[in-house]
Amino acid sequence: MGGSRDAEILSPRKFSSSTSLGKWLGFVTAIWVQAISGNNYTFANYSGALKTLMSLTQLQLNSLSVAKDVGKAFGILAGLASDRISTPLILLIGSIEGLIGYGVQWLVVSKRISPLPYWQMCVFLALGGNSTTWMNTAILVTCIRNFRENRGPVSGILKGYVGLSTAIFTDVCSSLFANSPSKFLLMLAVVPAVVCFTAIIFLREVPKTIASTDAEEEESKYLNFFNVVAVTVAVYLLAYDISGKHSRILALCFVSGLLFLLVVSPLFIPLYSIFKNTSSKNDVENSVACRQHDSNQVQEGKTHPEAIEIPAPVAENVLRNEEVVETGEKSALAEEKDSGNDDVAEMVYKKPVLGEDHTIFETVKTLDFWILFLTFLCGVGTGLTVMNNLGQMGLALGHADVSMFVSLTSIFGFFGRIGSGTISEYFLKNSATPRPLWNAASQIPMCLGYIVLAIALPGSLYVGSILVGICYGVRLAITVPVASELFGLKYYGLIYNILILNLPLGSFLFSGLLAGLLYDSQATKTKGGGNTCIGAHCYRQVFVIMALTCVVGFGLDVLLTLRTRNLYRNIQTASRAKSSESVVDEENKK
Repeated sequence: MGGSRDAEILSPRKFSSSTSLGKWLGFVTAIWVQAISGNNYTFANYSGALKTLMSLTQLQLNSLSVAKDVGKAFGILAGLASDRISTPLILLIGSIEGLIGYGVQWLVVSKRISPLPYWQMCVFLALGGNSTTWMNTAILVTCIRNFRENRGPVSGILKGYVGLSTAIFTDVCSSLFANSPSKFLLMLAVVPAVVCFTAIIFLREVPKTIASTDAEEEESKYLNFFNVVAVTVAVYLLAYDISGKHSRILALCFVSGLLFLLVVSPLFIPLYSIFKNTSSKNDVENSVACRQHDSNQVQEGKTHPEAIEIPAPVAENVLRNEEVVETGEKSALAEEKDSGNDDVAEMVYKKPVLGEDHTIFETVKTLDFWILFLTFLCGVGTGLTVMNNLGQMGLALGHADVSMFVSLTSIFGFFGRIGSGTISEYFLKNSATPRPLWNAASQIPMCLGYIVLAIALPGSLYVGSILVGICYGVRLAITVPVASELFGLKYYGLIYNILILNLPLGSFLFSGLLAGLLYDSQATKTKGGGNTCIGAHCYRQVFVIMALTCVVGFGLDVLLTLRTRNLYRNIQTASRAKSSESVVDEENKK
């Protein structure tokens, strides 16, 4: 009797241990995927080679960059698939698309094949751009569901590594291949495919269990460790970028150190989890042996039965844990419906309010969604224009090599992503500060960055790259949890990919039309059919218009902040209530 009871007590613990290990292994592989899935932002590193090889005007080149971003419009397919097929299959689709899309571009730039017709190049650039939507959807949907109580930090970490991936690819390529555009494209084709195949093995959505206060504190500590590792990677990359030219040996040492930080150091948490669970298992087995010994003594009349009686609160918690293991998540509303409460059953079909699960049709009918959509467009559309045109912006301002600016935008974009995720979570839990407020705050320095670029003083491209990078990162990291908090997690994959439509839309409006047309109006034609513009006037009008766009975005973000104040108060209240309940449960167990 005693042995079977002990086995029942152990089963939830075993389940929790294996779930925890699987969750953290999946998170590590998610970091690896995100660290190589920002290849969509690296266009400036090889756009010059495409422009020269294909004799393109700036408008034609920008249209190629738009085609790359249009690939993200088909991310809706990834969103639809996220609720129907498994995470490994989503990753597999993304890796194959990237291998084909960037592989063909490599064949062209390396001159292994003749330049393809313009429309065919657009197709392959779109294919490469679409590949990242499958990767990001698989990663974000799975990890946000696995870490429901820490959506801000998790979003910041994952999106931070996406931001760093541009600098990672750029610095590794410059260290190993001396900034060769063809070898850079080969890396973009092969490396993401290899990493995704690894993530396919480990990344899974794990069942939700009843969280204790200790478990939540442990999760926060682990995430803080990942934050520290990510910041270390960013500082490491920044130090390499600003330290000037490097010898071949030093460059190889840099790449080795980077691989250790990216691949090995995140594994410390799963390894520690295995060690901790093994120690915990040994302690529990010893405890079970003692209980079995006491049970035998009871049967022999040596000990009173009351001495080993399991307290009622502990038994209730065990049964509650087993119920979660067997049945998974089940909402209170669904339980009320099953019990025959007709009033509650009718409520299931009523229009959901903010904070509840919305279908895609219910989501797009809300004003809040379109405010979020438009303000996202103002931030990412203008930021993406800078990233796509850095090559020509640098040349216009007298910089022949723009790899430094690409890396700066990437690294400081990381600081914006990871910092905003952690900070917004802290202020949400402590003072119910709505997350959209941080989006509003990011529009101000982004506007200043465009003004600095328009003035074109010495060093303005450094300052502008840093400010735009930070604010672009904040926008991406904050919007991810905001969408899940406003419209729920049930159809989150599709909702997220509809918001991502802003990338191709913004790229078309600001980069393809605005920047392309205004640049060509200032440029002079060159032999072969291309054109070039040198001077601060080339992009001045573009920067002024984008600065005004940020002002509009700021107003929209403030409006969304005011509209969601009550929701975030409720989120804070629910979080505190849950923490109090967990404390009571822990006390009962003691």
